[in-house]
Amino acid sequence: MKMINCLRIVLAFASLSMIMQLPLTTAQEAAVAKTKVVDRQAMIDKAVEFLRVRGQAEDGSFSKQSGLGVTALVTAGLLAADVSREDPMVAKSLKYLESYRQSDGGIYAPNSKHSNYETCLTIMALVKANKDGRYNELLKGAEAYIKKMQWDEGEGLKSDDTAFGGAGYGSKSRPDLSNTSFLLDALNSLGRDGNDEAVKRALVFVSRCQNRASGDNPTPFAAKIDDGGFYYTPAAGGDSMAGKTENGGLRSYASMTYAGLKSMIYAGVNKDDPRVQAAKNFLAQNYSLTSNPGMGSSGLYYYYQTMAKALSALGTDTFETSNGAKSWKLDILTTLSDAQKEDGSWVNSDPRWLEGDTNLVTGYTLLTLSFLK
Repeated sequence: MKMINCLRIVLAFASLSMIMQLPLTTAQEAAVAKTKVVDRQAMIDKAVEFLRVRGQAEDGSFSKQSGLGVTALVTAGLLAADVSREDPMVAKSLKYLESYRQSDGGIYAPNSKHSNYETCLTIMALVKANKDGRYNELLKGAEAYIKKMQWDEGEGLKSDDTAFGGAGYGSKSRPDLSNTSFLLDALNSLGRDGNDEAVKRALVFVSRCQNRASGDNPTPFAAKIDDGGFYYTPAAGGDSMAGKTENGGLRSYASMTYAGLKSMIYAGVNKDDPRVQAAKNFLAQNYSLTSNPGMGSSGLYYYYQTMAKALSALGTDTFETSNGAKSWKLDILTTLSDAQKEDGSWVNSDPRWLEGDTNLVTGYTLLTLSFLK
């Protein structure tokens, strides 16, 4: 019989105490805190064992048929979970990633259409393993590459172009908020802030992905919905994975709104800024752990890790929603605990955006768990 989750027992006990108006004693509060830590670590340990035994190939890769990005993301997740870079599994994956360094400084598979995405994720992994500076030169070249790939004057764009400041997968078809968010993740991991020119350019693009009619978003899309949420891209005619309204508005959805919120904070936007407040208001109205609001089950684990990053960046353990204050860390932790498979992995029953791949989804989840301490 499957063991009942310890965290759920403690939460139930705490709820019963509240109902009876009997406050938890100091000892009980300590037990609650201890159980949360133990439960989280048990989840991590099972996930790491899954990746070690069933996830990694002999060459150090994870799901290499899906591109270098999966290996980079899983490696970043393992390192975020405090698995040592000297661990044989992590050491092999780092060596595998290193082997894809290209002459232009990027770290991607030859002929990849996702070179920018792969390089950004690899930067995030290498930074976590770079305490002694062993990857300094590799990271210097990679940073130069992703900045070169940003859509800006180098492509002949002016600042009023809807593509300006954004980042795409790397094929140069169009930039989007998801890849721009990963660009800012990578730059943030390198210590770049709102004073960095690439970060400043990225913020221009991010602001134009928000359904908020203002001088920050002069595109025709914002005023058609004006709900404070974010959509996929204003470039190349505009697009939202959540679809369009009859009047041509680009529907907001939660994963992109968390991505936009986190990106603005990483870019140095003040938490009292109207853009941040509008995003928070949209998310307060659409707080969910059972779906990616606006997208249902699609991209659910991408949503969890983006949610955790954004709310962590806000610097608060509670989030005010239309249904009251939420302990978002406990909410996500409980949800992920319930969803973990017996073998330690996670997978989305909706395979869209590769979330049918247990390695990718388990990597996402390890990244998420790193923000739930």
